[in-house]
Amino acid sequence: MRFRMDWNAVSFDWNRARAFLVTAEEGSLSAAARALGLAQPTLSRQVEALQQELGVILFERFGRGLELTPAGAQLVDHVRIMGQGAMALSIAAQGQSGEIAGPVTISASDAYAGLWLPPILQKLRAQEPGLSIRVLAENNASDLMRREADIAIRNFRPKEPELVARRITDTAAAFYATDAYVAKHGVLETKHDWENANLIIPGDADMFVKTLQAADIPATQASIAYECSSYLAMWEMMRSGLGVAILDIRLGDREAGIARASMEPLRMPFPIWLVANRDILTNARLRMVFDFLVKELKKAPGEAAPAKVPIYKPHGQ
Repeated sequence: MRFRMDWNAVSFDWNRARAFLVTAEEGSLSAAARALGLAQPTLSRQVEALQQELGVILFERFGRGLELTPAGAQLVDHVRIMGQGAMALSIAAQGQSGEIAGPVTISASDAYAGLWLPPILQKLRAQEPGLSIRVLAENNASDLMRREADIAIRNFRPKEPELVARRITDTAAAFYATDAYVAKHGVLETKHDWENANLIIPGDADMFVKTLQAADIPATQASIAYECSSYLAMWEMMRSGLGVAILDIRLGDREAGIARASMEPLRMPFPIWLVANRDILTNARLRMVFDFLVKELKKAPGEAAPAKVPIYKPHGQ
């Protein structure tokens, strides 16, 4: 027997439920209003109206922000499922059109976004000028399940069954410095070299040193001259001659005026994956962009030249 839903039991407005969900995820009314493009008083009225409709208090104030009440915490997961369903409906409806036009959001690390993607995106837009491309240049993985991006370039395989992924290639990382820096200081070979390496690192120093030591590289805290939160900033600091930085060899080996600063790449190969939500299979625009990126990312970035031999200057000369 077919189950018949009692639609009269659904007594709230979806826009108000959306206001609740975004406020819960953003942590404040002001941030949620910005995310939705609404005035804060409008958003506040929607949340208050939903509380009246449901007969529960969803938030309580905590400092300048909001926290879910126990009742709100129980309800937010249900609303999140509704939000995912609404987004899936929107994407599926857009996918019924064969026109390759509209917005696409691509997530990548700031290094890939700044050093690899620009010529690819230029070619993509030349082929499909109706596309509006948004790039999230972030070093934390975007949440594709929550639609923070449509497509992501990652160095790990996703675990979520709702995501589809293509392994583009396997690459490696190496240490780089300017030609002048390597000519002056030599390449990194001995323990003494690594202890005085003037490393420029992204992220947490303790974690970075432990990772290098696990790869049999005798770096220590004394090896680190600079820390920053951006791979792209790290790379520019290295190009300015401040020290030695690590990067994907597909990017580093093509750079003029830069040489490998150690004799061997890191023995930590890592893959490059292109990842998207499974809904991409039914959306012509997103599928076209995904397939285009698969083809272009398999090529060497910027038609890279072969890897350069590091400049080697014996110590003491």
